[in-house]
Amino acid sequence: MGGPVHVPVLLERIVALLTPPLERPGAVLVDATLGLGGHSEAVLSRIPGVHLVGIDRDPDALDLARTRLAPYADRISLVHAVYDQIPEVLADLGIPHVDGVLFDLGVSSMQLDVRERGFAYAEDAPLDMRMNGRDGITAAEVLNTYAPEDLVRILRAYGEERFASRIVSRIVAAREKEPFTRSARLVELVRDAIPAATRRTGGHPAKRTFQALRIEVNDELQVLERALPAAIDAVGLGGRVVVMSYHSLEDRLTKQAFARRTRVDAPPDMPVVPEEYQPELRLVTRGSEQASETEVADNPRARSVRVRAAERVRRPRGAAA
Repeated sequence: MGGPVHVPVLLERIVALLTPPLERPGAVLVDATLGLGGHSEAVLSRIPGVHLVGIDRDPDALDLARTRLAPYADRISLVHAVYDQIPEVLADLGIPHVDGVLFDLGVSSMQLDVRERGFAYAEDAPLDMRMNGRDGITAAEVLNTYAPEDLVRILRAYGEERFASRIVSRIVAAREKEPFTRSARLVELVRDAIPAATRRTGGHPAKRTFQALRIEVNDELQVLERALPAAIDAVGLGGRVVVMSYHSLEDRLTKQAFARRTRVDAPPDMPVVPEEYQPELRLVTRGSEQASETEVADNPRARSVRVRAAERVRRPRGAAA
């Protein structure tokens, strides 16, 4: 059987983090970034009563996940949406609150493995990078039309690329001769722009540029900033939000979103903190968890993963009892 190979990252740990609230009768899990459905398939197979709401912005991924999860068709609702639309999705389904939300952020196995999507810098492909490959701006359009200062900002902010100005000056000169259409030309340009001593360390020289372009094309960080509080608001008492991040920008946003709901929301001089000012969440993970060396050896995509999880321990102020 053909198609992308999908090895879910940290499968056992993710299932373990989600299981306690999902064992309750009528439990609902939102997989906000369904992809090929590997984590959700494991949950559905091990917890007979759980209902899955699977969300993905990529219609091709949804089609593949629907086939994979066909044995559980009576327990799944698959929705084509972006993951900051969790409130609208749940409202449309008539679900007031859920018991778990999972985010497996970044680019999916399918998107990496299908060369024509243009996410991988290791192969020459069209510069697309749209997670929903049917609308929106492409990476080529970003490279060919953005002002130089905007390209520098993107590479610095989203790729943490310290040679952003050097790379962009070469992009601007190159696009005046011929617009960018394919990845190999960009990879070669970036490699030549980065000093040789730097190229010898830190992985592929084009990795940060491709990451920055992908984040810009898909508006990933702004979507995540909206999605995290929406997910936290969606879980009921005892419910958990589990986030798998693959670069420091995503992990930082997750850490900040959890921190805002795990601290006491009361004046520091208050001698006794009333219940309504106690934290809404408690951290389930201590800091961010990483994959073991054994897992990384078996699944190289696990190398950069960081996992954080939090559990709702109190309803937000003003919520109905």
